[in-house]
Amino acid sequence: MRILLINPNTTAEVTALMERVLAPHLPADVTLVPVTGRFGARYIASRTAAAIAGHAAIEAYAEHGHGCDAVYLACFGDPGLLALKELAQVPVIGMAEASCLAASALTERFSIVTGGERWGPMLREFVTTLGLGDRLAAIETIAPTGAEIARDPDSAIAMLAQACRLTAARDGAGAVILGGAGLAGLAARIQPHLDIPVICSVDAGMKAVLAALRAPPQKPASGDLALPAPIASTGLGERLAALLARP
Repeated sequence: MRILLINPNTTAEVTALMERVLAPHLPADVTLVPVTGRFGARYIASRTAAAIAGHAAIEAYAEHGHGCDAVYLACFGDPGLLALKELAQVPVIGMAEASCLAASALTERFSIVTGGERWGPMLREFVTTLGLGDRLAAIETIAPTGAEIARDPDSAIAMLAQACRLTAARDGAGAVILGGAGLAGLAARIQPHLDIPVICSVDAGMKAVLAALRAPPQKPASGDLALPAPIASTGLGERLAALLARP
């Protein structure tokens, strides 16, 4: 089975980081097809960058999705998630979506710790769309972006651990999601500093993808997230335009 891993950031090093972290935990019959966004921000840290990333994620699916059995949208914040669920006839799992669902299964209230100060209101809105707004204790952001943390994780461990401890003590979180592709693999290093679960968003997303491969959700035949009617378009890439014309 093949999983299309879409990183709509345009930093290939972050894609490679996720591949390294995930590869040792994949079943023998599962292969990752990692793809980095062709255009857009080097690392998504604003609403504008996230909007562009949604387009990049859909294009990546059009270019590389053929022959894949599932799609992992590997970007915390899940830009383009619902559009991908609409277009794809295979399971599509978003990193933030899966992480929040995993956290809500563990505890009544959870928090998110991530890099990049602008993510706070964006993620609060996202969690609300999942119907989990009342389960969200807090979103704690630190100044370095995920890309900066990925380049020098050692310098961020203390900041991330302090942010996790703060929201656990102040907000009563029963679990903390360490959110972001650039933070892949860091939850295990932070967990010893806390007495509540620290969830790696990259790992949580992949676990959800593997579960969806074992028991694929049924594609709606009509209504929301069913395949869209053919879309005439202008100026899009050839494969994306063809996919929209014959979804």
